[in-house]
Amino acid sequence: MTKSVLIEKIAEKVEGLSKKQTEVVIETIFDSIKESLANGGKVEIRGFGNFKLRSRNARKARNPKTGESVDVPPKKVPYFKVGKELREMVNKNI
Repeated sequence: MTKSVLIEKIAEKVEGLSKKQTEVVIETIFDSIKESLANGGKVEIRGFGNFKLRSRNARKARNPKTGESVDVPPKKVPYFKVGKELREMVNKNI
């Protein structure tokens, strides 16, 4: 599902909201999540999951083109941990 499909679905379900208004709501939600992660926080959405940051240590890597050793600096990466309800819903039909 793309963001535009999500906007259309929400606009259809919620009376009184145009697609443009729905787009503003969705963008605000995504921007809030990104801002929280950028500030080192986490976002918890009950029944859906958690967005957190994980730290990766510095390491040595290899450039596949040249075979040369490259230093990779430490960094933080976003991580999503699925919530119990979503995990059970996804695995229901297995």
